[in-house]
Amino acid sequence: MHKTIALFNHKGGVSKTTTTFNLGWMLAEMNYRVVMIDTDPQCNLTGLVLDYQQGEDLDEFYKKHPDQNIRAGLAPAFESQPKRIEPVKCIELTKRTGLFLLPGHVNLSEYEVTLGIAQELSGSIQALKNLPGAFHYFISHVAVANKADFVLLDMNPSLGAINQNLLMTSDYFLVPTAPDYFSIMAIDSLAAILPKWIEWAKKAHAMETLQSAAYPFPEPNLKFLGTVIQKYRPRKGKATEGFQSWIDDINERVTEKLVPILRNYGAAFEESVYKQVGTGGNQAYCLAQIPDFNTLIATSQTHQTPIFALEDDMFGHTGTVLEQDKVKRDEFRKIFKRLAKRVTVLAKNA
Repeated sequence: MHKTIALFNHKGGVSKTTTTFNLGWMLAEMNYRVVMIDTDPQCNLTGLVLDYQQGEDLDEFYKKHPDQNIRAGLAPAFESQPKRIEPVKCIELTKRTGLFLLPGHVNLSEYEVTLGIAQELSGSIQALKNLPGAFHYFISHVAVANKADFVLLDMNPSLGAINQNLLMTSDYFLVPTAPDYFSIMAIDSLAAILPKWIEWAKKAHAMETLQSAAYPFPEPNLKFLGTVIQKYRPRKGKATEGFQSWIDDINERVTEKLVPILRNYGAAFEESVYKQVGTGGNQAYCLAQIPDFNTLIATSQTHQTPIFALEDDMFGHTGTVLEQDKVKRDEFRKIFKRLAKRVTVLAKNA
């Protein structure tokens, strides 16, 4: 059985796409089969993986493969086509065996309004009953077709109907954050919004109309994995004082506010489970602290390869600079390997 992990934070600029790509790659290195799904209409993950930087090549891809994206996969339900939803062929990364991409589509957002109406009125309007369960049905069948162990959802920064649906039908969620005031505001917002979403999902699953739909809405069983804090400047291996202050504030807000609320709604593990991976309690449920990639991010994007997987000749440097690059690469490898291991351990506690 595959596990679906949503990378979700309605605050933008917290490296959800980069985290999805790096975590997916590391899990594949650990011999898991991973499908990354680009659910963000901005399609940053698609662009990163396929290396379409000029726009014209990306346009050519969608012309040649019009059915090879998430929007096309969902079209039978949302456009009332006379056929059932079927898996879409994913793209396997040539540089990392076992890692797959389901491309996004800029027009996926066209389904937002329709889904929102369906999620509010599907109990009374029969024509809408197949929509709330369509995303889960589609993702599950894509996972099975690719024999996936994990599905990673790269989500857009919003509190719209699509994100509500995707999150409530996932097994787990990870919250990428950045050390700033707006991330603290986002944590507070999640603490207020998620209980409402969970209650909605429970009611949706209990509706006879949605249970008898072509794509039944599943029983929610979402669990919080933890946070990832990134994009801070390090000094001597640690965050600088200013960034550390924000990191401490985020950890405190997650520990004292978000997790207790999630636990009340069954969306967090017991404390003993988090302690298995060295988080929870005083460790603040933070699965990884990832410093700023700085100039190495450009090298990573150019080679469509995570920093921790870059080969020596990809850096384009020699001598002392190359040695410094290699040290940084190895540091990032340790960070992402620890993150991936923690995710796999927590995922065994479904």
